[in-house]
Amino acid sequence: MEKVRFSSRETIANVKEWTAAGVSASRTTMHRRMQNMGFSCHIPCVKPLLNNRQRQKHLAWAKDKKDWTAAEWSKVMFSDESEFCISFGNQGPRVWRKRGEAHNPHCLRSSVKFPQSVMVCGAMSSAGVGPLCFLRSKVNAAVYQEVLKHFMLPAADQLYGDADFIFQQDLAPAHSAKATSTWFKGHSIPVLNWPANSPDLNPIENLWGIVKRKMQYARPKNAEELKATIRATWALITPEQCHRLIDSMPRCIAAVIQAKGAPTKY
Repeated sequence: MEKVRFSSRETIANVKEWTAAGVSASRTTMHRRMQNMGFSCHIPCVKPLLNNRQRQKHLAWAKDKKDWTAAEWSKVMFSDESEFCISFGNQGPRVWRKRGEAHNPHCLRSSVKFPQSVMVCGAMSSAGVGPLCFLRSKVNAAVYQEVLKHFMLPAADQLYGDADFIFQQDLAPAHSAKATSTWFKGHSIPVLNWPANSPDLNPIENLWGIVKRKMQYARPKNAEELKATIRATWALITPEQCHRLIDSMPRCIAAVIQAKGAPTKY
């Protein structure tokens, strides 16, 4: 029988190709052989697809922040939007990989953002989470400034009181618009410089993951039930969880530098 060499990028779907090449083996045999070789079957981790220019900017940003301490990161209020679906769909094909290969580029599934159901905006710091904002329409600069006024400012009061803080946001058009920059300057709020397409650098992404895992068995029947479930689950996040995530930022920065700007386990 022809010897087959497996790699971590192979999926169980490739069995048909092996059969066509003259390899005869049952599905059970294939599973057992791959397990004996150190592989186990997993759903791929989802990471943003980065081009070379974005990787270089990630790396430059990380090098610029490499000396920031956890105490300095605690002054940053992180924000982000996330999509929640009424029904959680198929998580996609599984991938065979070895221990320690979860973030190997060949074992990842790239993500692309397309709003489908309910979009939520949230904020967090080392002190905890702020109130959620459910976005009802396409977010332009004017809508975003209303979100900042009615949700970000109350979150800042809740999390920082009278203390100074730095606001983090991604580079969405509404966020980087000239009118939005003017709004921040008018409110004397400094904004953290941020590289494009880099949700994996934002610790709030981990909170979204926690909420979605807790909701994986929830079956809301409509958008209002979905919103209620999101609110209730978000309220379960503790300040201790947020503090641990902020404390991990120096390690995250070091990992980005080690990966030369590529996605990391964070």
